[in-house]
Amino acid sequence: MIAPTTTDSIALPAAGGAWRTVRLSAPGEWVEHPGGFADREVFAAAHVAADPLGDNVPGAPASIDWDATLAFRRDLFRYGFGVAEAMDTAQRNMGLDWAAVQQLVRRSADQAAACGARIASGAGTDHRGALESVADVVDAYSEQVAFVESTGSEVILMASRQLAAIATGPDDYLHVYGRILEQVSRPVILHWLGDVFDPQLRGYWGDTDIAAATETFLSLIGQHQGKVDGVKVSLLSAEHEISLRRRLPSGVRLYTGDDFNYPELIRGDGSHHSDALLGAFAAVAPAASTALAALDNGDLEAYDKVMAPTLPLSRHLFEAPTYHYKAGIAFLAWLNGQQPGYSMVAGLQSARGPLHLSTLFELANEARLLRDPDLAAARMTAWLEVQGVQR
Repeated sequence: MIAPTTTDSIALPAAGGAWRTVRLSAPGEWVEHPGGFADREVFAAAHVAADPLGDNVPGAPASIDWDATLAFRRDLFRYGFGVAEAMDTAQRNMGLDWAAVQQLVRRSADQAAACGARIASGAGTDHRGALESVADVVDAYSEQVAFVESTGSEVILMASRQLAAIATGPDDYLHVYGRILEQVSRPVILHWLGDVFDPQLRGYWGDTDIAAATETFLSLIGQHQGKVDGVKVSLLSAEHEISLRRRLPSGVRLYTGDDFNYPELIRGDGSHHSDALLGAFAAVAPAASTALAALDNGDLEAYDKVMAPTLPLSRHLFEAPTYHYKAGIAFLAWLNGQQPGYSMVAGLQSARGPLHLSTLFELANEARLLRDPDLAAARMTAWLEVQGVQR
């Protein structure tokens, strides 16, 4: 039996200076589900908790609260998720430097091995400065891939800003990725991150036309099918994802990265479905775990009922500018007592304002994802006061 909350409601600000009263919901009766799921492979892309005493200002090396960061991952493992490590959710290219990436991947891989959980980590080219040629990009990718593989983690080949800047057309992408796929010791996940998440990746795969870029992407997969476990596509287009997954070779998974449409994509259409690699799952893990367990049992009605309330929260987290979604995930982790303070590396806790985060609180409450509503309400109220937002 879940104890009732002692705080009945909270006052939250609205646009124009108005206030609204939100009645607090009891937390959901979520059940841990270690060991994963029978019908879907699912990863949660996890954030990093900053050290509250660290000098996490823009441009400074990342100072990480390792206890909170690793505990967050153990929580995801308990709910049946693999961890997608050192990805954009963890602020790659937005404050997480290479030295911190190496520590993060190594520590998380050790923890995953101890928990018997799956982990895949991002390998890119961001540890190098300006690169001058596609050969330089190959070398940079090779260094990170070798490191990730040395930890025992699977590899996620992240999109490269440097390659996007250097490449003159599709052939350069096919050359770079082909060279890397020839080197890897086991199949990898290819990550196609759209420019809504990172404007510097516009025109990835050699074309701003998505249909043309998709043909290049499929050509690469067809040439190296045995080295591709799956693809993670983050274009926020359900129509494109449904079309793409029908065309993938047998045995190549599509891990949805669509934080706007994931319930229907994971549920599938009776012929095809998507697996998942989502930043949203870092925020909604307990509910999503319960829904996925229902899917394993063939209970589509229960899946829909549990997953549906998570979607408004996810869509709010990822609203434009989408690349600042990490601030909301870190804020919710703080509200839930999963880290001691609301701070982020590179000072990115300033990326979302009081109205956005107040709505986030309300939507998390509606989804019954506030694990201790009293604590969450106290932290929310105190944070608003510090921001100068008072009734």
